[in-house]
Amino acid sequence: MAEYVPRKGDRVSLLSAKSQGGCREAHRQARCDSGGESVSGNGALRGFDSLVRPCYDACDVRDPRSLSLNGAMSCYGGMSVTVEKLILATPRGFCAGVDRAIDVVKIALELYDEQVYVRKEIVHNRHVVDELRKKGAIFVDDLDEVPDGALVIYSAHGVSPEVRAQAAAKQLKVIDATCPLVTKVHNEAIKFAQEGRSIILVGHKGHDEVIGTTGEALDAITVIGSVEQLEELNVPDPTKVAVITQTTLSLDDTRGIIDALKHKFPALAAPPKDDICYATQNRQTALKELASRVDLILALGSQNSSNSKRLIEVAKGVGVQAYLIDDVSEINPAWLKGTRVIGVTAGASAPEHLVQGVVSYFKELGVTNIEEIEPIKEEVNFGLPQELIMERQACGRS
Repeated sequence: MAEYVPRKGDRVSLLSAKSQGGCREAHRQARCDSGGESVSGNGALRGFDSLVRPCYDACDVRDPRSLSLNGAMSCYGGMSVTVEKLILATPRGFCAGVDRAIDVVKIALELYDEQVYVRKEIVHNRHVVDELRKKGAIFVDDLDEVPDGALVIYSAHGVSPEVRAQAAAKQLKVIDATCPLVTKVHNEAIKFAQEGRSIILVGHKGHDEVIGTTGEALDAITVIGSVEQLEELNVPDPTKVAVITQTTLSLDDTRGIIDALKHKFPALAAPPKDDICYATQNRQTALKELASRVDLILALGSQNSSNSKRLIEVAKGVGVQAYLIDDVSEINPAWLKGTRVIGVTAGASAPEHLVQGVVSYFKELGVTNIEEIEPIKEEVNFGLPQELIMERQACGRS
């Protein structure tokens, strides 16, 4: 077989790496924006002949004839593959609220002949938003960008009364895809404010959900994100204080803040049921079980996804290294050095195909021992918004 002679800028596939013996030289000569990482490090390996992003000529490779499968997949610094097993956590990925929100956009795109606008990211995942944008959804940051009388969908994170008033003034046709569990927290804020209480909202300032909830009682709500912030907290009447929480927080961190609140305000009022959503709790529970069995955890999710970022915090909290990745292309092979067992999970807004992309990546590395654990069952579904149900019925669809 003739020796493969790479050209500068070539993309190198695993197939050519195995059969043509010139991958390392191509790897050395190819140029891209990967910063000199290995072939596998920035490659979206989703099949035997998957295309791998070319790299800078930064790897010190001298002999292209010495290429092996593992060499093609992990030539970063001469590192050899040590991964023996992959464990997937269940439940993982989409929760009922995310499924519902995405379905709302997809159904609206099918039902309506007009443009479909979505205020903010429908859920915090880049891949989901990009897919819906390709289908025709128009994402905007503010209702000022939406023409009067147009159709707009609110994201799963909810909106404030101010946004609803603006929509009414612009005579927008609104479909509300707010997660029902977020709506529950909004209703609690309204109730506590009507009772004349100071409300402590445990959450992250600037998060879309927190902005929407705070808007229900601007004068009454104070956002707290850590125990340390409680030291400077003062309220008009310490006997009339209530606490609510963002739905996507770490259970452990939230418990510590609420315990400190109870100590500071013994008469603290709280909702009858925990505000942190079932999916956040379940994924953190599954992750803790996963962490007890692995050397490293990869969690699928976008950097602006609160519940995904909490998975990383929980893993590190129990002493296991973890990385949040948007997809398989963000795996750094240096993370795998000396690692035998890797755990994989996904935040509540990450689609399953991203997980399977990671599974394919490790299969290409030769990993055949793949296990799935399910320490807790999850069977929750939410119905569609009433306005969308009525529109489907009017169009003769169930």
